[in-house]
Amino acid sequence: MVRQKFASVWDALEDTAAEAANMRARSELMIAVRTKIESWKVSQSEAARRLGLTQPRLNDLMRGRIAKFSLDALINLAEPAGLAVRLEIGEAA
Repeated sequence: MVRQKFASVWDALEDTAAEAANMRARSELMIAVRTKIESWKVSQSEAARRLGLTQPRLNDLMRGRIAKFSLDALINLAEPAGLAVRLEIGEAA
């Protein structure tokens, strides 16, 4: 068995570097939105109302069901959550 090292779990799980980058961005954004929602200290139904989501959809977010959210969907949730999203572009490592 050959041991491999990866910079991120997504690099190990995804087939391409592009897919891994997309998953990294989605996971970071999902965590940020979830953390912000938790700071509100409100019920899931109230949080869903604030974000314009159904309660089951919010539940998917809070449980980290990343496959159910595109990067666009998460960016669209950032604004009503009170978050600003910035894209940082740099040379590949």
